[in-house]
Amino acid sequence: MRFAVVVFPGTWSDRDCHHILSEVLSQQADLVWHRQPDLSGYDCVVLPGGFSYGDYLRTGAIARFSPVMEAVARHAQAGRPVIGICNGFQVLCEAKLLPGALIRNASLQYRCEWVTLRVEDTSTPFTAANTAGDILRMPISHGEGRYFADGKTLAQLEESGRVVFRYCSPEGFQGAAWNPNGSLNDIAGIRNEAGNVLGMMPHPERACEAVTGGVDGLCLWRSVVDWARVRV
Repeated sequence: MRFAVVVFPGTWSDRDCHHILSEVLSQQADLVWHRQPDLSGYDCVVLPGGFSYGDYLRTGAIARFSPVMEAVARHAQAGRPVIGICNGFQVLCEAKLLPGALIRNASLQYRCEWVTLRVEDTSTPFTAANTAGDILRMPISHGEGRYFADGKTLAQLEESGRVVFRYCSPEGFQGAAWNPNGSLNDIAGIRNEAGNVLGMMPHPERACEAVTGGVDGLCLWRSVVDWARVRV
């Protein structure tokens, strides 16, 4: 596969994603500057974590207007896979490719820690290799990761099965003690209606090598590679 790892001014997880894709999974991955208007040569687009444009105005609010985002929208409309991680999730929400918003953590603190997630939906290219109910362990690193949406939007997400990940205990139970940022309904990741666009706050690229603390993130990247392979 050819992965485009988009780089905005202030992005800092781009190298992490590039390393995992190219060195660990032996895939072709390019760092793509945000002024690139064409992504047609890529199979999958990754919007990594960071502080795009210094998080001025709102997280992701300025990055949403970068030239590359029109190409990301075309890529998504064509049914190709897009993943937004942390700041990338925020950008996808600002660009209206995903509903809702990521707001200040309920604790008003920057949280950097390992969390456990329960896989809720396996219809995305990134979770097709999973089974609903699987428990994954990954790190978070954010100050504005609290998922919020109005009641109607939240109900639509739940009714259509578009919540992909929820924060939970290691045994899979939900509760405030396991929700690191106060996200509504313990939401850690959602998808678009078509299922090809995924936004998540935890960092799967930081959970792909034992030396960094865990390898559960590998299942997302391997899943999308396998998903693409059967469609070639």
